[in-house]
Amino acid sequence: MKVLIVGSGGREHAIAHSVAKSEKVDKIFCAPGNAGIGEIAECVAIGAMEFDKIVDFAKNNNIDLVIVGMDDPLVGGLVDELEKAGIRTFGPRKNAAILEGSKAFSKDLMKKYNIPTAAYENFDDPNKALEYLETAKFPIVLKADGLALGKGVLICNTLEEAKDGVKSIMMDKKFGTAGNQMVIEEFMTGREVSVLSFVDGKTIKIMSSAQDHKRAKDGDEGLNTGGMGTFSPSPFYTKEVDEFCKKYIYQATVDAMAAEGREFKGVIFFGLMLTEDGPKVLEYNARFGDPEAQVVLPRMKNDLIEVAEACIDGTLDQVDLQFEDNAAVCVVLASDGYPVSYEKGFVIKGLESFDDKDDYYVFHAGTKKANDGFVTNGGRVLGVTAKGKDLKDARRKAYEATEWIDFENKYMRHDIGKAIDEA
Repeated sequence: MKVLIVGSGGREHAIAHSVAKSEKVDKIFCAPGNAGIGEIAECVAIGAMEFDKIVDFAKNNNIDLVIVGMDDPLVGGLVDELEKAGIRTFGPRKNAAILEGSKAFSKDLMKKYNIPTAAYENFDDPNKALEYLETAKFPIVLKADGLALGKGVLICNTLEEAKDGVKSIMMDKKFGTAGNQMVIEEFMTGREVSVLSFVDGKTIKIMSSAQDHKRAKDGDEGLNTGGMGTFSPSPFYTKEVDEFCKKYIYQATVDAMAAEGREFKGVIFFGLMLTEDGPKVLEYNARFGDPEAQVVLPRMKNDLIEVAEACIDGTLDQVDLQFEDNAAVCVVLASDGYPVSYEKGFVIKGLESFDDKDDYYVFHAGTKKANDGFVTNGGRVLGVTAKGKDLKDARRKAYEATEWIDFENKYMRHDIGKAIDEA
């Protein structure tokens, strides 16, 4: 079969890597892809939001399955457009992708169906938000309602900070139309855990847990980023946590979406906070996480195509989802200055070191092909992933592998997975 993947980051490279292992697949395309994906798929120069061009390409090339990796096209309704054209597509329709597309919607859904989450209020008037803050307890969290590349969340320790945050999000529109509406919620403390799941509208199957590191600098300092590294599984995701979430969060979310007439098929990413009062939902995403996909997918035993088709066909209950009994750690190699400003176009050396090494992977995020090989082309450049017998082994191997690669202005955190030592 022919498969088209929509997206251009490390997540899409991890998806392409998994798809390439399927015996069902003869040919992979990626729109627009990146230089690394181009090694295993044919990249086509179509942007992820160019819906008409994607539909035409899928029809003209007899694509059997489209996998939409990115949030923007999902929230924008690409799946609907492809399905209208009779093309099988893995991912939620527009009315279900709102689970990620609107934080106000997801918070209201959780409140209505008693799914544990932080106390909150929604605002579409900045003056009402400022008024509310006068009596709020600090620290407090401000969230732009819409998609903001994982950066539209501000943790404010003082009233002044919070007022500046409202101005930034709702008045100055720092995150564009994502800030037309805003959620203000209580600040929760505890361990964060990411849990990915496959969903077919009624059945949910949980993937292995993971933990992301969002801040740019060691010690969780610096600005929020799209993710500087991750590990899987999380030692803090215990059997007790799993049982609680299965009872009160996972199936409850799938059932709530169905009850609202928003049947969800695809991947739901649960961002959880393990608080003193039990697990609570921080956020939902409607697709594989990035970089979480880079540690979860390499550990999955199943054929990704078979699982994706079961989600589309509503037969996920017949799938025995299995993961290797090991661990994986991903360290993101970024351009120094990310996420604010950085230079691009530097030659990347050492990628060949990963050839023929079973437990080591390098997933491209911001790269492109040039005359002298691969060059940097983004803030997050590469995701260096290693598998090991346990988390400490995987962490050691991942950091060892980061030394094989060099490019000018290479930057990374040195404490990815450090929490493992505290488990």
